[in-house]
Amino acid sequence: MTADLIQDQFKSLQDYICQYLEKVDGSAKFEEDLWQREAGGGGRTRIIRKGNVIEKGGVNFSAVEGPVTDLMKKQLQMEGDTFFASGVSIVLHPNSPKVPIIHMNVRYFELNTGEYWFGGGIDLTPHYIVPANARKFHLHLKSICDAFSHDAYADYKKWADDYFYIPHREETRGIGGIFFDHLKASEGIAKEQILDFCLALGKAFPSIYEEQVNLGKHLLFSEQEKQWQLLRRGRYVEFNLVNDRGTKFGLVSGGRTESILMSLPASANWEYDFKPSANSPEAFTLAHLKKGINWLSEELQ
Repeated sequence: MTADLIQDQFKSLQDYICQYLEKVDGSAKFEEDLWQREAGGGGRTRIIRKGNVIEKGGVNFSAVEGPVTDLMKKQLQMEGDTFFASGVSIVLHPNSPKVPIIHMNVRYFELNTGEYWFGGGIDLTPHYIVPANARKFHLHLKSICDAFSHDAYADYKKWADDYFYIPHREETRGIGGIFFDHLKASEGIAKEQILDFCLALGKAFPSIYEEQVNLGKHLLFSEQEKQWQLLRRGRYVEFNLVNDRGTKFGLVSGGRTESILMSLPASANWEYDFKPSANSPEAFTLAHLKKGINWLSEELQ
């Protein structure tokens, strides 16, 4: 399996997701920005905005290569002279606070030493946590993981809880999902199977989000709920700029800044020492931004 084959699969995945999401939104169309990286490679940044459902979002494809810089070695603790990296990365910020933010990415990385790995994940960030909706989301992920490996969902769910965590807030970014990194062929799992797992996750992504959209897009919301959405977006920004390894890798590897920061919302807010009212939906949401919650449990319903 060559790097060219993998990047072609990822490019086709981007096409599929964009076409599906345009139908989900029903109004907005993706704008494409083709770019080249001076050190090698390039990508297709596709942005959707001001739609019926999606206020701002992006579905990005990249395939870049070049020398492993001293900064990359220091930040990422890798050895090698040159690298190749390809992937698809998605973040969608909806108009309605009753529809969640969603993120997904799948990626492949290899060094000239022959070392390679796959990584990726998907996580959901509801502005308002609804346990029944969270359970639907996690059931889909478990089904995809179970087809790949018996232990994958439990392992990758914990990994997501740990990864999508804001230490300075002592809260998770949302209800988690799955996260995996440095996956490579091992006993009983071939390289092709890992790629198939990544592609299965990517192909399921738009229908998984469509379900979440349909659960919330028709619900009315108040100005107070809209302000809460802006505060939750602020938390999202904090994680992406302070904690996210993908953002850091893109910046230290000479990635394209506009494409990397596509993940940020069009608007966000920060309010000093905001505390929600007791027993409010906002307080319920904050109380459930914790690691280790079993979202598959019917007891949460």
